[in-house]
This record gives sequence, C-alpha cells and structure tokens, in this order.
Amino acid sequence: MSVVPLDQLWVYLSGHPLLSLLVTLLAFVAAVRLNRALGGTPLAHPVTLAIALLIAFLVLVDIEYATYFEGAQFIHFLLGPATVALAIPLYDHRERIRRLLWPLLLACVVGIVTAVGSTLGLALLMGAQRETLLTLAPRSVTSPIAMGIAEQIGGIPSLAAGLVLLTGSIGCVLGPGLFRLLGIRDPAVQGFTLGLAAHGFGTAHAFARIGAVAGAFSGLAMGLTGLLTAFLLPLIVRLFGLP
Repeated sequence: MSVVPLDQLWVYLSGHPLLSLLVTLLAFVAAVRLNRALGGTPLAHPVTLAIALLIAFLVLVDIEYATYFEGAQFIHFLLGPATVALAIPLYDHRERIRRLLWPLLLACVVGIVTAVGSTLGLALLMGAQRETLLTLAPRSVTSPIAMGIAEQIGGIPSLAAGLVLLTGSIGCVLGPGLFRLLGIRDPAVQGFTLGLAAHGFGTAHAFARIGAVAGAFSGLAMGLTGLLTAFLLPLIVRLFGLP
C-alpha cells in the first residue's frame, strides 16, 4: 500500500473547502479542553480561545479569510437552526414568561438604553469618530443582528462583530461575580441578565453553568434585545446627534 507524502496531502487539503470545517472543529475541541483544564473560567471562554487558535492558524499557513469561510460556512449555516432551537426551552416555561412579559419588556428596554447610552457617552468623551461610535452602538446584541444594524446606520459590520464577541466575553466574566455581590440567586433573573448583556455568550453560559431555566430566559432576552435594538437604536443615535 502506497502512502501519500505529507506535502502532497497538504496541497490537497489546503485547496479543499472541508479543511476549514476540520480546522474549526478541532480548534473548538481544543479550546473546550483547555478551558476545562483551566477550571472552566470565563476568562478563557472556549469561543474566544477557538477564535484565537483559528486566527493563528490562518496567519501561519497564509490562508485568506474568504477561502477559509468557503468551508466554515457549513457551521455558519447551523447558527440559524441553533437559534431557532432556543424556542424549545422557551415553550417549556411559557406560562412563567407570559406572567412576566411586561416586566421583562421593560427591563429589556431599560437595558438597551443603558447599554447604548453609556457606550456612546463614554466614546464621545474619549473623542471617538462618528464611524466608530456607530460601530460601538450595537455591541450588546448578537453578532448577525449587530452586523446588520451597524451596516444600516453607517458603522463597520466586521468590527461590530468583534466588539460583540468582546462584550459577550466580558459579560460572562463579570456576571457571576455581580450575582454573588448583589445576592441574585433566581436562575430566571440571572439568565435574563446574561442574555441581555452578553447575548449568545451569556446564553451558552446560562445553559452550561446555571441550568435550563436560566438558559430559557437568556435566550428570550437575547431575542428581545436584538428585536428591540433594531427599532430603538436609530432613535437613540439621533438623540446623540449622530444622524
């Protein structure tokens, strides 16, 4: 039996879109194991670690992002079904959600105004340019929505996606400590807070670290925040004099 030389094998793999799929899966598996070895700390979130590993790989082997995405788009496609699947735990807790609907909506609106207002206010004080401000504004919603909003209002979609990841990581790091400090033990409140402040990262953290109830309310907060932000953000931006 003949064995294909490694250099020929690499030439084949590097020209095949499934290489990106394989590398993405391996990077995430490695990131999960590294996170567990570090005690599951949110400071080394598996998604953040996987992104760092993928960036290092692409730079090392000199592969363009567009080429990488040809294979990675298969995983990207699953983002839609995964988001829709969040409706299952929501359905399981629909009665409680129905009873708390108006307080949840109010909390969501207050959270959006606080997040956007504080972000734009601090950025203005630090002398940020208009394009930077409009990119920072949607940082507290999930990446696909943030990119769409940033593009519509004049920001930079790719930079907005990066800021969303950073926001989610910080939310997962600070959230548990704030819950302990404030004595918040209700999983519904914890989950809704994480979904509102840390979107997809917070929802994953709520499911993995707190429980199904927290995950359900976190998914609800993530969806509501994305929906309401799309309507409220242009109004808030105008209030700051950024037409």
